[in-house]
Amino acid sequence: MSVDYDIAKVLARYVRAADRRDGTAMAELFLTEGKVTMFYNDGGTPQPLGELVGREAIANAVTKMMKPHPPRGWSHHTTHDAIINVEGDTATLDAQFIVYNVVGDLKPEGGWPVGASGAQGTVKPIESGYYRPTLKQVDGRWMIETLQIILDLPVAF
Repeated sequence: MSVDYDIAKVLARYVRAADRRDGTAMAELFLTEGKVTMFYNDGGTPQPLGELVGREAIANAVTKMMKPHPPRGWSHHTTHDAIINVEGDTATLDAQFIVYNVVGDLKPEGGWPVGASGAQGTVKPIESGYYRPTLKQVDGRWMIETLQIILDLPVAF
């Protein structure tokens, strides 16, 4: 496998952990002193939203602060157009992302109506922006040292 592939897998694991609200899996992707910094891209001027430092804070944020999924609901991250640069044991990644809120319809007691076909529910984009991590290779494994999340929309906490 290529180094770029190994680095891209870290981002793939990151978004899956976020979708599952799995703070433990998320924290394992970071160095012990790893840091996440969130910004709102206000017309090209990044506005700081918050910062998490250390695996425990990152795990708690994912498990306890992220909104739980509704019944029959899920979030689904997609990442696009990753730009990866590697210099020795340090790498940077810059990827666009979109998060979708996916909610399945409740199947009626009598079954789906006549003529119904295909997926039943909604898929709605709810978030977009850029993931910009810096990674370090430790004992042959790429781990996130810092992660900037630049959001296209303002966020209410």
